[in-house]
Amino acid sequence: MSSSSLIHTPAKRVKAEPTPPPKKARGRKSRKPRERVPGQSRSTFAILIAPSVIILLLTNAYPIAYATFQSVHDGSLIHAGEFVGLDNFAKVLASETFWQAAGFTVTFTVVGVFGSWTAGLGLALLLQKRIPGRGLLKTLLLLPWVVPVVVSATSWNWLLATDTSPVPTLMRSLGLGDQRFLSDPFLAQVTVCLFIVWLNFPFMMLMMSAALTSVDESVYEAAKIDGATPRQQFLHMTLPIIAKPTYISWVLMTIFCVNEFPAIWLLTHGGPVGSTSTLVVLAYRTVFQNFQTGPGVAIAFIMTITLATIATVLFRQIRKSTIE
Repeated sequence: MSSSSLIHTPAKRVKAEPTPPPKKARGRKSRKPRERVPGQSRSTFAILIAPSVIILLLTNAYPIAYATFQSVHDGSLIHAGEFVGLDNFAKVLASETFWQAAGFTVTFTVVGVFGSWTAGLGLALLLQKRIPGRGLLKTLLLLPWVVPVVVSATSWNWLLATDTSPVPTLMRSLGLGDQRFLSDPFLAQVTVCLFIVWLNFPFMMLMMSAALTSVDESVYEAAKIDGATPRQQFLHMTLPIIAKPTYISWVLMTIFCVNEFPAIWLLTHGGPVGSTSTLVVLAYRTVFQNFQTGPGVAIAFIMTITLATIATVLFRQIRKSTIE
């Protein structure tokens, strides 16, 4: 064996190649969420709401301006009359008829709002249970709200207006004497208040039914396990949960009742002796029967300011109402 074969040739060093970077997954590049700029959101909101605001201004600006003009003038439906400033408002606020109508407006509104809400909530709770004929019962309960107010007022007049009407005849047969529901001032006020509850409780029933259907039944099941009574569940669970829909329904019903004219006019014409005359009925009589536009429009402005104040208070309660 030759010596050259014994000499080992050094192995060649293989240069390690760098590992290639991992390939990026194919697809859309991930983007960082775009930060919302407050200025842009406000400008977008202003652009979107601008057409509605412009339409409202065009349709309401002139009537409001002309009504303001009439409220500070002593005129009629034809002539503007002389400028009297705030004398129309002072005359209205000093009138006994105005305060009588304002008092009945408050009574009428309170009974209409809370009477219809109580009846509507009770019926909504009843309809939550599985009772036979629930669909038919719900349809029948909607009839007072669906039927035109002219039909309802005519029906109530037929039932109550005269001595020979069915309800007075029935009360005489029961030994309760002659009850003149639309001739006696107190009974006329009671009748009108019941009539507005009759007309509006289906609306409240729908509002409360929609609020109750959004409640999770597991909340009540957990309360039953903890030993809560039905009264405690209603006071401490049901009422707080439906607080916001309740306040909203109160705002709407307050506006409906204060501005309600057909129900009162068709049933009693504001009588007898003005006992069922609300502010809206008084404003109508002042303008269109007595032809005194200044005081009549002043009454309407006082109503508007009062309604705006009540609505503001209730909307603040809506914001404060939270469910923990």
